[in-house]
Amino acid sequence: MNDDSLALIGAPLDRVDGVAKVTGGARYAAEFEPSGTAYAVMIQSTVARGRIVRLDTGDAERAPGVLLVMTHRNAPRLPNGGKTELNPPAGRTLSLLQDDAIHYNGEPVALVVADAFERAVDAARLVRIGYQVEQAQLRFDDAKRTARKPKKEGRSPTDLAWGSFDAGLAQGEVRLDAVYATPMEHHNPMEPHATVARWDGDRLTLYDATQYVSGVKETVAKTLGIAADNVRVIDPYVGGGFGCKGSTWSHVVLAAMAARAVERPVKLVLARPQMFGPVGGRPQTEQHLVLVARRDGTLTAVRHAVICHTAEIEDFPETAAAPTRALYACPNGDTTHRLAPMSLGVPTFQRAPGESTGTFALECAMDELAWSLGMDPVALRLANHADKEPSTGKPWSSKRLRECYAQAAERFGWARRTPAPRSMRDGAWLVGYGMATATYPAHRQEANALARLERDGSIVVQTGSQDLGTGTYTIMTQIAAETLGVPVGRVRFELGDTAMPKAPVSGGSTTAASVGPAVQSACKALRDKLVAQAVQDTASPLHGASVDDVALEAGTLFIRTSPRRREGLAAIAGRSAEPLEARAQAKPGAEEKQYASRSFGAVFAEVRVDAALGIIRVPRIVATYSVGRVLNAKTGRSQLEGGIVWGVSMALFEHSLLDERYGRYVNNNLAEYHVPVNADVGRIDVTFIDERDTIFNPLGARGIGEIGITGVPAAIANAVYHATGKRVRELPITLDKVLA
Repeated sequence: MNDDSLALIGAPLDRVDGVAKVTGGARYAAEFEPSGTAYAVMIQSTVARGRIVRLDTGDAERAPGVLLVMTHRNAPRLPNGGKTELNPPAGRTLSLLQDDAIHYNGEPVALVVADAFERAVDAARLVRIGYQVEQAQLRFDDAKRTARKPKKEGRSPTDLAWGSFDAGLAQGEVRLDAVYATPMEHHNPMEPHATVARWDGDRLTLYDATQYVSGVKETVAKTLGIAADNVRVIDPYVGGGFGCKGSTWSHVVLAAMAARAVERPVKLVLARPQMFGPVGGRPQTEQHLVLVARRDGTLTAVRHAVICHTAEIEDFPETAAAPTRALYACPNGDTTHRLAPMSLGVPTFQRAPGESTGTFALECAMDELAWSLGMDPVALRLANHADKEPSTGKPWSSKRLRECYAQAAERFGWARRTPAPRSMRDGAWLVGYGMATATYPAHRQEANALARLERDGSIVVQTGSQDLGTGTYTIMTQIAAETLGVPVGRVRFELGDTAMPKAPVSGGSTTAASVGPAVQSACKALRDKLVAQAVQDTASPLHGASVDDVALEAGTLFIRTSPRRREGLAAIAGRSAEPLEARAQAKPGAEEKQYASRSFGAVFAEVRVDAALGIIRVPRIVATYSVGRVLNAKTGRSQLEGGIVWGVSMALFEHSLLDERYGRYVNNNLAEYHVPVNADVGRIDVTFIDERDTIFNPLGARGIGEIGITGVPAAIANAVYHATGKRVRELPITLDKVLA
């Protein structure tokens, strides 16, 4: 059977989990409530650095319904002080009440557990803590003076150079030298972090809001010093993650510790302000870009030096120079990353980590270079189009960026743009057009899946992955149904449980690219088993047929050369002594070393700026993407539209404001941490280039969760310059910066 014969993969199928979500049938982590559940409230430090020298828990312990007040004085002692050797995203430096040290304002210092949530909240107010305050590093400008290399190399090297920057500098005729900055930001998914912990003897079950059920299992087991087989993590639905739920944070282990201590299940849900600090956020960056080019626009040298803040207790680099290593055909490059430790919580992955901040700086710099050369910004990018990865020389597994530029520019009406700043106007509004390149690397990891034929002829497919609201349930159902040749309604896809075959973290746009091929392989293996059993079964109408002559379509096996000889899957299942199932594994191979794999896009933005007041509006954004095979046209477009909205937010709104006296975020709520509402978002026009990257994986899909945000802040910043003549190099772009 031809894998494309049912044409399900790529179709704009409605979400298979949609009804469950809108009717309340979808259960999120905090909605699991085992019998006897108690409720925990986390108490956080109110100083940025120091030690606990006074602790009075008596009133709290005597409060009605209180079961436990857990502090560093009575918390269970953990192996190695609660420290593990796991690398991010699974393992992080956690605060587990093992000592009296304070490393940042908002660090967990106690946990109150009561028989009712309200009682736990009330008792938490009664805990009195005194601190010996120590000098904290809370100013980025001071911290960056002692910036250093990360202690460990990650997936992307800290520093990477190619060719000779000095030689390229000498060859160039025009030089751009500028510094760009992005602020601290924090995730604000609709679902805050939540964990329900239940012990059954030595076995621990966690209902956890996570992007990585297997990572939580591994981290919690190692942290508590118990066998991994004794930990099960369940999370069928995630209400948004965007990176903050990719790691196991302190509250997860604290809930497990408390549940064991009180000998009943414990639920711990973070309040919105508690999302600022103990569960990460996007680090602040300062990026120094040097672009050198000939008069015709050809780049001869590029330098991208990044400084970002990190925590004093753990390194987390924001690899913002990564796009510079890949986007433009420059023969000489020098990219570096340095960390400025501060007395803050550990930063973490936030949608398109590195790439979103890095494309802002690089794509604004390219726009500035285009202006200095008198070139059209699109023409400059085409003149430096990279036919292979510049920093490594590897060929691309697939790349259709030129078509993205052409298609998006045409749909946007780029040709109508008049080049001079402040040359376009509509009444009181200055009109600006800007563009930028979007990009995100394509990654695959090992994934496993199972496909099983049920007695009623339906199919169950399982993998221990996660659905963050991105549509994983739906696209995996489509892959399974098309591969097996059964109707979508006869497939039940299950995920979010470590009892299922292991899958990787749902981050870095890896889920579709990793889990999709595993599901496809498992379903192919099950199809082969079904055909083999049918032709060998004397009771089957297909008995004796050639395996190659049997097709499976609409849930029925039949012989191509004799279509009347057919049998439904339910009949085959009914005669099988044991359930028919198949398992498969998919992982990257030699292609990972032989090819460079990235997704690309072209983003065009129109802005309107009030000439007198500096108010900025974004009436429309047009974008075209080269992302490999699109597995569902509807959910895929939705993902990219959501990423673009976040790009608008990054450009114009988001900024975690730190009180540099105390290390406290003063806008740690949705009233004051500004994000766009519907009125802030204009028309979004998203299209795809038809593409299948079968070198990257058998499915041809690269993943699209991250790329949508990249390039958007730069396109808006470039449009603001075109509208006003004001070049803003620091996000967010607020009216005071335009009017200054």
